[in-house]
Amino acid sequence: MVTAMSTQASAEQRLSDLGIALPPPPTPFGAYVETVKIGNLLYPSGMLPVVGREPQYVGRVGGALSAEDGRKAAEIACLNALSAAKAHLGSLDKITGVAKLGVYIATEGDFRDHPKVADGASELLVKVFGTGMLSGRVVLGVASLPLGLPIEVELVFEVAA
Repeated sequence: MVTAMSTQASAEQRLSDLGIALPPPPTPFGAYVETVKIGNLLYPSGMLPVVGREPQYVGRVGGALSAEDGRKAAEIACLNALSAAKAHLGSLDKITGVAKLGVYIATEGDFRDHPKVADGASELLVKVFGTGMLSGRVVLGVASLPLGLPIEVELVFEVAA
């Protein structure tokens, strides 16, 4: 018997099919670890839009940065979360669910397009895992984020035992 799940491409296969290469796993900017697994949940640390240790975007969305810049920064931060998860688990195929997505956006006070910016992360997760793993989401505008970066992404993954 073939189930709908077994006919879908794996997360690793989808990345390959989309031509998406994960960046190297991020390294901490302080006294913390990049991922912690407790039970069947994997908690990556807050992820920033950096490649290596180099910021890809700096500034506030709605000021120095456009909503589209913020969207791209959210995608990069989400790619870092996927890279950290893969480094911890060995394969993204061990992820069985996305339990939570939080997107924190450093914005100017009158910025209103937070959902469009956060979709950079959400849409990447849909591409990699499919709509069946779309999670609830928290999107917040904040005054500042570490290193003057515009985005921090928080994810919680459910993983196979």
